[in-house]
Parts: sequence; C-alpha cells; structure tokens
Amino acid sequence: MSKHPRYSLTLLCLALLALLCGCTAPVPVEEPYKEAIVVGFSQVGAESDWRNANTLSMQQAFSASNGYRLIFDDAQQKQEKQITAIRNFIHQGVDYIVLAPTTEKGWDTVLAEAKAAGIPVIIVDRMIEAENDSLFTCWIGSDFLGEGRNAVRWMDSHLEDRPLRIVHLQGNIGSSAQIGRTAGLNEGLSTHPEWELVYRASGDFTQAKGQELVEAVLTQGIDFNVIFSENDNMTYGAIDALKNAGLTPGKDVTIISFDASRHALELVMSGEISYDVECNPLHGPRVENIIQRLESGLESPKLTYVEESAFDAATITPGLLESRGY
Repeated sequence: MSKHPRYSLTLLCLALLALLCGCTAPVPVEEPYKEAIVVGFSQVGAESDWRNANTLSMQQAFSASNGYRLIFDDAQQKQEKQITAIRNFIHQGVDYIVLAPTTEKGWDTVLAEAKAAGIPVIIVDRMIEAENDSLFTCWIGSDFLGEGRNAVRWMDSHLEDRPLRIVHLQGNIGSSAQIGRTAGLNEGLSTHPEWELVYRASGDFTQAKGQELVEAVLTQGIDFNVIFSENDNMTYGAIDALKNAGLTPGKDVTIISFDASRHALELVMSGEISYDVECNPLHGPRVENIIQRLESGLESPKLTYVEESAFDAATITPGLLESRGY
C-alpha cells in the first residue's frame, strides 16, 4: 500500500465551514478528491523501437488523467544511473518504483533502501538476481529462454538437417533477454552437431551496431547462412549490411529475429526476416493493474509471464499488421 494519504483535507474543511456558517444541510460532494499516485520509473534507455514502445505504454498508463504523477528517468544503458534514479525516487517519497533493469545483478543494496523506506518495487521486462525476493514486490515480463527455444524449434523444423553456419548477434550482455535467448540457441547448438556457430558478438540491441557486426563478418570473409539476431533493431542493421553486399536477406541468409514489432513483421511478410519471436513491450496497463491491486490491499503474483507468439511468412496476415500496437 502507498504510504501517502489518499484523501485531501477538502471534505473536513468544507464541513467545518458549513458548521461555522450555521448550515444544516450536508455539503454536496459527489466523490472525495484523490491525490495522484506518484510512480518513479527507471527505464533502461531508448536503444530500440521495443524500448520506445515500452516507455510510451508506461507514460500513457501513468498519466495525470488516470490519477498518477509519473517521474521518468532514462538511464542511457547505465546501471549506475538507475541506482541514482532509485535513490532519488526514495528521497522524493514516491508511492511506487518501477524498474526496467539494465542487467540482472547488482541491485540488492538500493532495493533494500527502497524496502526500508516502505516503497514497493515492481520489476518489468528484464529479471534481476537478488539475495532474497522480498526486495521487490513482483516482476512482469517475457520468458526469454522460452523465446530462444521457440526460435531453435523453428530452425529445427524449417531448415531440416542441412549444415547451418550461424552468426549470432547478442543483445546487452548480462540482460535477461540476452541471457535467455543466448541460452536457447546454445541448447540448440548442443543438440545439433550439424549447426556451427561461426561468429558471436554483442550488438547492444542497436541498429547501428548490428550493421557494424555483420559488415565485419562480411569483410572477414566468414561463411554463414543464418543470422540469429536477439532483437529487431539489430536485425534491421544486419539487413542493411547484407543488401549493401549484394545479398538477399531471407534468401541468401536465413534471418531469425526477436520482438516482432510492426515494421519487422512487414519484413516477415516480404520474406526478408524468416522468423520473428514476439516480445510484447506494452507493460504499462499490466503494471497499472498491479498497482491498483496493491492500492486495494490485494496481493499480486510474484512472477507474471506475458503470453506471446511468433511469426513467419506462413502465419503473418495483413490484418495482424493493422492491429499491431507497436
């Protein structure tokens, strides 16, 4: 529960004024005035279309018209900035802290400070490693290992038993998305001796870095026929690099991607991306629902996995693209 009072002194003041004026009728107030719920949100950054959609979802959910005041902080991919932001939120006395963590480790001290201040902490998107899970109230996000396994299953069923030479573009090292998706691919490599990992490096989830890495692979003359890219933005960069080299994405090179943003699904439909595993960024309403439960004195599940899908040319439709919210 929030530690801030929810109701103003307006009713009390009006009632006293009525008594002083000798009024006998009750003061007509339809609904008590509620103070805004203050939410401090520490976001990883703005490195991708997914992240920007996630930020917008939070801003829309925690708007003034919905009864909230949102204090937003962009960490620019730096954990130390997130730790500073959380301490600032504590100092400002926010009602709730929402954290989209840069990495899984290194949060125990600052989350213990939030707990001591009586401020619930909700983790979104990436998971954290903590000494004990009482340091945060709950987490909501994706099953990143499941996403990686989903991609491997598609590769197994659609690329048959032919030898695969895989270029692996990883996300931010140490983030839950990178850890889970990499683990999924590693499992596939361990059970498919005909698959070979020929290159692996982090593209930081950015388009520019994804293009840079694939250009380096091409310059080095590395032979490959699959790109396993851990988000859509790195995939866009990879596609640009392939086209600049005279190669046809989706034909000369099979491309596996993650996020399934609208533009990426358009590329799935056109055949440039072979398979895209969904990672839904629209967590704002989900987190807002958690806060409303806590405000009402109800508990929320400790861990909540978002239901997601995946798409290839056989499953994507124009109607799905039109209805896409991100």
